[in-house]
Amino acid sequence: MQSSSPAPSGATTTCEFVETGTAARPVRLPSPTGVETSGTVTYLLEMTNGPVRLTLDRVKAPCTVHSFESLADQGFFTRTRCPRLVDKTIFILQCGDPTGTGTGGPGYTFADETDGTESYVSGVVAMASSGPNTNGSQFFLVWDDSSSLDETAGATIFGRMDATSRDVVASMAEEGQDGSHPRGGGKPNNPSEILSVVRE
Repeated sequence: MQSSSPAPSGATTTCEFVETGTAARPVRLPSPTGVETSGTVTYLLEMTNGPVRLTLDRVKAPCTVHSFESLADQGFFTRTRCPRLVDKTIFILQCGDPTGTGTGGPGYTFADETDGTESYVSGVVAMASSGPNTNGSQFFLVWDDSSSLDETAGATIFGRMDATSRDVVASMAEEGQDGSHPRGGGKPNNPSEILSVVRE
């Protein structure tokens, strides 16, 4: 009987990115091979109210992080408004759609990377999707503990924000939303724009 052990530094895996629909912006598919499975990578999102730093975990969600890296490095998220804010019961700012409507994506999907122990506490960065294994480009930032969002949500957690970044997101959320989303929340009253994305 073989026992599992942590992947050694420098180990890689293979991911499947399935072309589907039309990309909101022209973008290349991420490479499916040689995906890193160790360490972290940090991105700085310059947003309307200040910088938001995301530390992404390649160990927990290598394919998700690889996709984010590919999109970020191609400028997919630059000058995009976050289309949805939920500020009751769950506290999330949803971003990653260049159309600003909440319906746009990168023209491909990929599988969830979850293990049933997810906890969507303050500071979490997780994928937004339309169902199991439908991840694309949209993600959400949790700026306060989400009391009704738990492991049953099935959203892949792939990173964290630091306390200063949470405060920036909270400051945008404080301005409220328009209540237009059928599943709760709506378009943020604050522009909530990702002005630039830089790998640190």
